[in-house]
Amino acid sequence: QVQLVESGGGLVQAGGSLRLSCAASGRRFRSDTMGWFRQAPGMEREFVAAISMNNGNTYYADSVKGRFTISRDNAKNTVYLQMNSLEPEDTAVYYCARSPDYSCSAYECRDEHQYDYWGQGTQVTVSS
Repeated sequence: QVQLVESGGGLVQAGGSLRLSCAASGRRFRSDTMGWFRQAPGMEREFVAAISMNNGNTYYADSVKGRFTISRDNAKNTVYLQMNSLEPEDTAVYYCARSPDYSCSAYECRDEHQYDYWGQGTQVTVSS
């Protein structure tokens, strides 16, 4: 059974930084794509970033490009999201998710329906 556990959320002032972690267990993830999504109150869940666990290719939503960095540590089965220059508009619950077995590349894996396992989410709040 695949399990994804996010951590690292919290309250930060605008302009600050946070690093989210997503620890995965239950199988090897070398052939998967891992993604970060977020959902603000009253809004639909939206794509943030994705990374191929196989080759490290990444893709970002335009709203976070240049501020957020997604990375992986295959030895630890962990994916990270480094978030810099945070803005109040980044306030949301952040989720990590898994898309299995080369089903889509980091560029292609932008739709939440392409992911089959999700973490419980971690709250990020950015104050102005």
